[in-house]
Amino acid sequence: MDTENPSVPPHAQSRNSGKNHPYRRAHAKGHPGGVTHDNTRHATRFTVIGNHLAQHPDLSLLAIGLACHIQSLPTGAPIGIKTLAARFPEGPTRIAAALRELETHGYLRRTRERTPAGRIVTRTVSCNQPGRRDDASGTGETPKPPARRAADASQQKPPRRRALPAVPKPSYTSPALLRTATDVLAGLRREDPRLLLSATDAEHLAPGVVAWLERDLTPTAVRKALARDLPLEPLVRPAAFLAHRLTDKLPPLPPYRAPEPPPVVRHPMRVCDTCDLGYHGPDPQHCRGCASAGAGSDVPDTGTDEPSLGGQGQP
Repeated sequence: MDTENPSVPPHAQSRNSGKNHPYRRAHAKGHPGGVTHDNTRHATRFTVIGNHLAQHPDLSLLAIGLACHIQSLPTGAPIGIKTLAARFPEGPTRIAAALRELETHGYLRRTRERTPAGRIVTRTVSCNQPGRRDDASGTGETPKPPARRAADASQQKPPRRRALPAVPKPSYTSPALLRTATDVLAGLRREDPRLLLSATDAEHLAPGVVAWLERDLTPTAVRKALARDLPLEPLVRPAAFLAHRLTDKLPPLPPYRAPEPPPVVRHPMRVCDTCDLGYHGPDPQHCRGCASAGAGSDVPDTGTDEPSLGGQGQP
């Protein structure tokens, strides 16, 4: 009678062993104070909750109760931390920790998506039986427990970082302009802490900032324009957001201004000492005709003289 039956499969181990499990110990001893059920079949307003959740060996009691509450809500009901904290006496910190527990064990899936209007929203999916959607064999086998799936996911390669969107290209760059643009990007975190950029992100965005600076904008004006009217949602990729804003809100180039022609030299009215005629010219004593005849000084002729005003023509 002391020999164990080798055909009996061993019991699965859980966090509470068979010796110290309170429900199993009370049942084995026939504990008279154990729970008894006075059940009535529900016909309306009920939710089916699996024992894998109600008796989960690793979830806290708060997480189990919160999962039951979420599964009983209709589709579209808000389940944000502030909403749940207003509904239950537990504070936001404990509720946030319970939500993370449910997410770790697969009972919640939370993803961030961008709406057509450009806003970032959080999509939450409640799973009443985690792992079933991963069982594609159709055999009905029990899926791997969440802890095993998490271990498999940790062995996978991390996802490749998505490339940042392109930024405007300036017509001219120099090391000094790129340093100024990098200073503008580094100062954005003082406008909003969410705009903290890495050195690689700043190097990618700097030419786009230079394209703004060549449009007669000061560095302060560029920094204010990039940090103005930010969305209220968390910025998952601030560098991608700034790259989009640098391209979408790029100001136009200033209008072209033709260079002004050099001023025309106007010489004062003089009287030629040789022919006694009035003239405009650089030589203070002789008109252009007398100067070409050898009577003028060494002052060069600029070609801007006007015709003499005397009655006789110049030779």
